[in-house]
Amino acid sequence: MKSDSLKEKLTYICRQFRIPGEILVYRWIPSGHINTAYYVAVYNGKEVTQLLVQKINTYVFREPVGMMRNIERITEYIRAQERTMEKRRRLHFRHTEDRKNYVILKDGAATGDDVDFQDESVEFWRVYNFIECSTSFETADGDPEVLRMSGKAFGRFNRQLKDFDAGQLMESIPHFHDTVYRLRTFFATVEKDPLGRAADCRQEIEVIRKHSEFAGTLCRQIEAGALPIRVTHNDTKTNNILFDKDTLDPLVIIDLDTCMPGLACYDFGDTIRFAACTAEEDQPESMKLDLALMRAYTEGYLSEMKDVLSAAEMDSLSTGAAVITLELASRFLGDYLEGDRYFRIDYPEQNLRRAQAQLVLFGDMMAHMDDMKQIIREVGA
Repeated sequence: MKSDSLKEKLTYICRQFRIPGEILVYRWIPSGHINTAYYVAVYNGKEVTQLLVQKINTYVFREPVGMMRNIERITEYIRAQERTMEKRRRLHFRHTEDRKNYVILKDGAATGDDVDFQDESVEFWRVYNFIECSTSFETADGDPEVLRMSGKAFGRFNRQLKDFDAGQLMESIPHFHDTVYRLRTFFATVEKDPLGRAADCRQEIEVIRKHSEFAGTLCRQIEAGALPIRVTHNDTKTNNILFDKDTLDPLVIIDLDTCMPGLACYDFGDTIRFAACTAEEDQPESMKLDLALMRAYTEGYLSEMKDVLSAAEMDSLSTGAAVITLELASRFLGDYLEGDRYFRIDYPEQNLRRAQAQLVLFGDMMAHMDDMKQIIREVGA
């Protein structure tokens, strides 16, 4: 799409959300694997309004209307619980004339909800306020203070929703952390091998197969009623937190698309997987667990959550980190086998490299499981 036509589309979308004026600046935000986001500044003759405009990937989020309903319920609940919260700590989605926090385009024009979201002519958009004087970190880059503040931010988010009935939420991605289902799907993909790629990654496939019993640990605990179901974010990367630009105080959690019923250890474990390590997501050669960073995140997270979590949940945190890492390895590798349809890639074998890096990290987590548990006990004491 030419830049001028993109500007016209963004202008049209803003007007659907009752935001009049002329777009002064717009730019693509090159972060995240799934959705497409733009920073947009609109001038109405009196003031400039800064916005984030996002196009939702409806191949991933197949029921985007329900997903946005989840987000509305969560953001309204947090605002009701903390009415004195300053504006910068609120994630505020814009609404259309008929009070929807989304707009659907078909062939470039707004339309109703009764559409096929797998139709390539259909696009699903949302707009929310840009948080001024904020910053985010694509990675923690080995900084324990960023990890500590990130832990505090996600811990606070989990605490704010501790009494929210997770049963009100739909699964925006069905079976998202149903690891048993994930591995069953993965091995079915291996069997089909649609692109003939499986022969090149037999070693990685066998590592996942070897640990498939361990991967089902949390699913078995859910079935036994040992772990309570909570509202979880399910994408607890450092780049999903906005921090104050000057003080690094965490302001607000963003990208609530995957908020749904889940386990506290999912949220805890995903950040350990993503940030308490020594390499980027596609660098298996230098990947390992960093226990000092893991401790820093644990200190931040448990400063908010240690009085909320049960003993069984505390014990599940380290297991959650390893299970999430193995699960994601299977997802990266499965996407590679299917032709990279889910995760955005920058080069042809990136998903394979991502899977390899996660498997190296998983192995290091299993080797240091006792150390992880000890850190959690010490911090939570």
